[in-house]
Amino acid sequence: MASDNLMLIHDPELLARGERVLGAEFTAMSERVLRATELTSRLNVLPFDDETGKAALLEQILGHPLPARVTIYPPFYTDNGLHLDLAERVFINQGCTFLDYAGIRLAEGVMIGPKVTFITVGHPVDPEERRHFLTGAPIDVAENVWIGAGAMILPGVSIGRDAVVAAGSVVADDVPAGSLVAGPKAAVRRSW
Repeated sequence: MASDNLMLIHDPELLARGERVLGAEFTAMSERVLRATELTSRLNVLPFDDETGKAALLEQILGHPLPARVTIYPPFYTDNGLHLDLAERVFINQGCTFLDYAGIRLAEGVMIGPKVTFITVGHPVDPEERRHFLTGAPIDVAENVWIGAGAMILPGVSIGRDAVVAAGSVVADDVPAGSLVAGPKAAVRRSW
């Protein structure tokens, strides 16, 4: 997992003078979080068969139309949406969360089980830095990956082609192509 500083939360010049004023980049991110939350809350109450309404809201959330044959079953949650890159034939089941500020890429044919969480942003562990910075790194999921129900994918993880992430796994390290990872701290259990 990457630990590089992604963003200062407070304006550095004002903070040096003892004033805790949110920085411009953090303020813009916060505004986008509010907009994405408003849009996803509208998406998540539409009738399931309202394909036109879902497509229109997803276009606003993602900033572009859905690629061909992408399926997203609400409820669907994101804190940004604009940094979520979906290829063709991606399937996202109900109740998934994408905290995508640092970027998430799902390649062609990826299948996501219900209640999977992708997290690209966090805070430093050091208590002196925790309230000053956001940290993070993008998540990259290669072609034909299957991620089981309730899995959690952490910042900076890459998952290789044809891999399987077992249900409930917490993935903090890269997953090799053609492997199955499982467990509370996902570890390779099998390769093909």
